[in-house]
This record gives sequence, C-alpha cells and structure tokens, in this order.
Amino acid sequence: MQVLDSSAFIDEYATDEPIATIPMVREELEDEAGYRFDALEGSGMRIHVPDAETVERTERAARETGDAGTLSRTDVRLLATAFELDATLVTDDYAMQNVAEKLDITVDVIAQEGIDERLEWRFQCQGCGRVFEEDRDRCEICGSGLERKRP
Repeated sequence: MQVLDSSAFIDEYATDEPIATIPMVREELEDEAGYRFDALEGSGMRIHVPDAETVERTERAARETGDAGTLSRTDVRLLATAFELDATLVTDDYAMQNVAEKLDITVDVIAQEGIDERLEWRFQCQGCGRVFEEDRDRCEICGSGLERKRP
C-alpha cells in the first residue's frame, strides 16, 4: 500500500499498488488535481484518519528530528497514516522524508531526489549566531529568532 500526499495528485503519480490518503489532502487540491483525487476515491482509494496516539508519536518524532516547525497538520497525519498502515509514503517533501526515516517508514519520491540519510538540523540564532541542537522559540542568550540550518 502507498499513502499519497498532495504532490502525488498534482504531479499525476500513477501506481499499480493499492493507495490511501487522508481527507485533509483533498482540501489542499484545486482543479485537475482535485478531480484526480475524487476519481481515485471513487475507484477505491482508501481514505484513512490516523489515531490521536499515532499523531502524537509522529509529532514527537518530528520534534526529535527538528522538523516539527516545518510540517503542516496534513503532513503529520500523512506520516501517521503511513505508519499505521505499514505503507510506503509517496512525497517530495524533505521534512516528511526525514521524519519518515526516523519512524522507519519507506518513502517513494515523485519529482525530486529523495534524501540519502536522515538530516540532523541545527538551529542558529539570527542575532548573536549561537547554535542550538534543538528548536526553540527564541535564543536564550539574546532573545532573537532561530533559523534551521544543516550542520
């Protein structure tokens, strides 16, 4: 089984595998991509809503990888769905790929190159330049905002 994110519908991803997604993906789609979603739903695509416990587990994994601030509510629920269904996640989103790696979810990419290994992010203060291992709202030294950086 494959769990499709919005980019799969936008880029006309096709597979012979059974597919699933979540209702929130439909809300992100317009025009032809929305019609593709509707057609696939009508032909048997599984619509899944993940359990709250799995969503929390996914959010925790995203905080651990430093991707929590980048993922949308839809992204988190797609990851949780792939985890619950023991499915492959189809996405081009690097933050989703990173969290998927943390959760041992297999990922197929559509138009972009996938990541080779999980990224460990650092967070650098925009004021004083101090680097933190974990994401924070503000720098504890000068109070400026942080920016996510690759090590």
